[in-house]
Amino acid sequence: MAGLGKDSSGWRVRFYEDGQRKTLRLGNIPKKDAVTVAHMIERLLTAKRLGIPLDSQTVGWLARISDDLHDRLARAGLVEPRQRTTLGDLLERYFAARMDVKSATRIMWQQAGADLLAFFGGDCKIANINRDAAEAFKNYLVNRRLAPSTISRRLQRARQFFTWAVDNGLIDTNPFAKVKHAAGNPLERRRYVTLEEMQRLIDAAPNWVWRTIIALCRFGGLRCPSEVLSLRWEDVDLPGGRMIVTSPKTEHHPGGGRRVVPIFVRLRPYLEEAWDHAEGHTHVIPENLYLKASRGPNGWVNCNLRTQFERIIRRAGLEPWPRLFHNLRASCETDLASEFPIATVCKWIGNTVAIAAKHYVEPLDEHFQRAAGLAIPAAMHTPEIGCNDEKPNHENPVFSAFCAMLPTSANTPIAEAGFEPARG
Repeated sequence: MAGLGKDSSGWRVRFYEDGQRKTLRLGNIPKKDAVTVAHMIERLLTAKRLGIPLDSQTVGWLARISDDLHDRLARAGLVEPRQRTTLGDLLERYFAARMDVKSATRIMWQQAGADLLAFFGGDCKIANINRDAAEAFKNYLVNRRLAPSTISRRLQRARQFFTWAVDNGLIDTNPFAKVKHAAGNPLERRRYVTLEEMQRLIDAAPNWVWRTIIALCRFGGLRCPSEVLSLRWEDVDLPGGRMIVTSPKTEHHPGGGRRVVPIFVRLRPYLEEAWDHAEGHTHVIPENLYLKASRGPNGWVNCNLRTQFERIIRRAGLEPWPRLFHNLRASCETDLASEFPIATVCKWIGNTVAIAAKHYVEPLDEHFQRAAGLAIPAAMHTPEIGCNDEKPNHENPVFSAFCAMLPTSANTPIAEAGFEPARG
């Protein structure tokens, strides 16, 4: 039995454990709290004596009490010492438990983890990180003048790490649960690449490889580098006018790893040029150029296409824009969305309508003029790239097949060998 008493030093609980009389001093606390402690100690003694699990109420109470009281219960032999997981331990265990993610994701996690370690220190007990400390970490990121989207993502990762800690019983609550930062306006990072600018990029490209890379992004809507470098000739059906795009980014989503995309009119000349150089290669972009680098520890980042593309942009007399390859892809989706149903376009591009509206499709002046019933300035009509035929009167000549093309058929059968054309 646990007995409750009081003396000049405050409340105390006396009980017998392993035949020894022990005293747990509580100090000057309210009587109701002292009664609760005595009652819980009695439950702990009973469970230990009978060898039965603790009831949920007692378990919850143990989880809520302070480290100091828990330590005194542990020294009395009533409970096991409370685990004191450090931030370094948490990150190490989390990364080890999530070996299923891709290299790019792991890099983002490590960046967020490095910021947490720089601010709190690896030896900091995660139980000591409260809401105020989490807010202080947010201010630390803000004071470093990081981009709003970067701050938002770092806080999201921190929230993710500590949610895992809660789920695994390392802490009771997530101090980052309500600590967020506005990601900024996505419009500020959008940049529509016009057809005239695209022609300048094509002219500035050093060879057919880079012409194909740029065209696959701007005229095919492929992600770069992952989808561009993964595209195989066996998945390209030039006579049938379609290709199967494999998406490493979305392959873990149900049905998200592959999609069928038309070979758009603007894209066709560049794929045909690549086919003329395809002898001995399995991939549209020869696999001996960049693909091998993606097998490294940093994944697709190792390919380093951005550096060369920036040179091409400057050679074309343009200034590099935010999210170089993403905005090529977004420009493609903007053009497609002006001619085809958005749900269809999203199936081709490989995203959702919500994501397309927020991060991809850009309203153009031409759209505004046409919606208002105004005459569209001649400067907005940019000649098709790769097409020399005279164009008929077409209300919205974006991706329609009004250029001379190879004979195609929607019912073209696919041989067992795949889409790859037979070599002459």
